[in-house]
Amino acid sequence: MKSLVVKRSIVRAGHKTSVSLEDEFWNALKDIAGDRHVTLSELVSGIDAQRQHGNLSSALRLFVLDFYRGKAAEKLRHETLGEDSTPPTPVVS
Repeated sequence: MKSLVVKRSIVRAGHKTSVSLEDEFWNALKDIAGDRHVTLSELVSGIDAQRQHGNLSSALRLFVLDFYRGKAAEKLRHETLGEDSTPPTPVVS
């Protein structure tokens, strides 16, 4: 599957800007925004406000990567501990 980088316009922090992203990353950002019940512009503005360095497109890609890494780790924990299991509470005497 060929992934093309597409330049899209978005409003962040009240200003129109453009970002170049592959469709897969753009769709993932829209999914994440929907899950969080925020607009895509609100999500991008939040990511932009927290970025330390680099360009916005890179920050967005890294955000999506981190989001799905967290989802994978959460799934692995559930599989390891069991769906309804919680870690044992240490007994203090």
